[in-house]
Amino acid sequence: MKKIIVILIGITTFIYGCSNSKVKEEKVVGKTDKHVERPNILLILCDDLGYSDVGFNGAKDIKTPALDKLAKNGTIFSSAYVAHPFCGPSRTSLMTGRYSHKIGAQFNLPPNSETIGKGVALSETFISKVLQESGYATGVVGKWHLGATSKYHPNNRGFDDFYGFLGGGHKYFPEEYLATYEKQKKEGKKVIFEYLLPLEHNGKEVREKEYLTDALSHQAIRFMKDASEKDKPFFMYLSYNAPHVPLEAKKEDLEKFAFIKDEKRRAYAAMVYAVDRGVNEIEKALKDIGEFDNTLIVFLSDNGGKTTKGATNYPLSKGKGSTQEGGYRVPMFFHWPNNVPAGKYYDYPVSSLDFYPTFAKLANATIPEGKMLDGKDIWNDFLAGKNPHKDENIYVLRHREGYTDVGARYNQWKALKVEQKPWQLFNIEEDLGEQNDLSDKYPDILKELVLKTSEWSKTHKQPKWFHDEQTGIEWRKDSMPHFDRTFSLEP
Repeated sequence: MKKIIVILIGITTFIYGCSNSKVKEEKVVGKTDKHVERPNILLILCDDLGYSDVGFNGAKDIKTPALDKLAKNGTIFSSAYVAHPFCGPSRTSLMTGRYSHKIGAQFNLPPNSETIGKGVALSETFISKVLQESGYATGVVGKWHLGATSKYHPNNRGFDDFYGFLGGGHKYFPEEYLATYEKQKKEGKKVIFEYLLPLEHNGKEVREKEYLTDALSHQAIRFMKDASEKDKPFFMYLSYNAPHVPLEAKKEDLEKFAFIKDEKRRAYAAMVYAVDRGVNEIEKALKDIGEFDNTLIVFLSDNGGKTTKGATNYPLSKGKGSTQEGGYRVPMFFHWPNNVPAGKYYDYPVSSLDFYPTFAKLANATIPEGKMLDGKDIWNDFLAGKNPHKDENIYVLRHREGYTDVGARYNQWKALKVEQKPWQLFNIEEDLGEQNDLSDKYPDILKELVLKTSEWSKTHKQPKWFHDEQTGIEWRKDSMPHFDRTFSLEP
């Protein structure tokens, strides 16, 4: 049955300020007018993917045709930042819309975190819960890393459907990890390393048979197909763990990159290619079920690539874990036919903290009263080609052993504190590699940025957990975080 959705999409265009009004009439099966007004949201998150390790961001040796096509037909963000330079805190910010430091989640949960019984504060309403309560079908596939006990489980944080693993990583070949798991279980080992555990579906163990990246892609398709049969839009959080270590790739994928001599780079490239293959299958599935044109696809990485494990972040400096650009500036695009401009680059800075309010706006969802957010709805500024964070700071902070690294971007300026060296200042629009320190030339700009960042640090809480026991011991021993030393401009 034909529906006059050209009018409905026109209404959506008016509401959100989209400049593209050329929309064709098309058939939508099984969807009410209310659904067509609200997009499906597909958030695809890679783990440790380098800034320059996808074709649309300049990769020459890694083939990503499916991602490149979506990026070309959407908008590529050249200055997309996540809120932390490594896994758990970055994902915390995605789900809560808050800097992880403000809620005591600035460290990764330790491996097998069920043994400490901790997770992201229940007082923080996840974006999944907001969308669920607004009528969305909500699903997460893949890596969780936000709490492994029942009260922190995805099904209790706003997700109707969860297929994946609760920890911070996993091995990729089930014939290998399940065999090791069964052997250790038979031997009576009390705690088995989380990378070896069976996957689960809504709390029940499953014996997955596919290579992990392929399995996650197929489970995302399964959820979206099921959701399309319901009279509601969907939110799919596809949380790949590729190309995070261990570097384990399929033989046929490795063969495609035989020309890469470095073994780590070759395996890494093959793992990225597996993600791209999955995205290609997802695009086909969305078209088959008539949901492609009404789905906002957001693709990015949770932090910068790990250069010691095959990744590159060119032209950015450093990588995963760093407060330099390569640690938290990530490849990203938006794709949504007739709503997201096609063939465009968006060079203004945006943050993953902005997803929470932006998704809520697009979904016409109600954010709970009193819910604190550190990002903002960027949709109208994005469509208008304006800077949503003009004259606003975007922060990053990473604690190390006995000291803290910090970065703060304000328009074209970036203040940087690394490795206990004096504060530096860069014009980040002209100097992506952070090579030309301008602190002596513009001392007043640096002083103001450091002062504002110091004020921001006063909103932080003490960590509620550490990625290992020794880090916690050293933290308390050193009376960390020593922000007085961090924000001193004295040499």
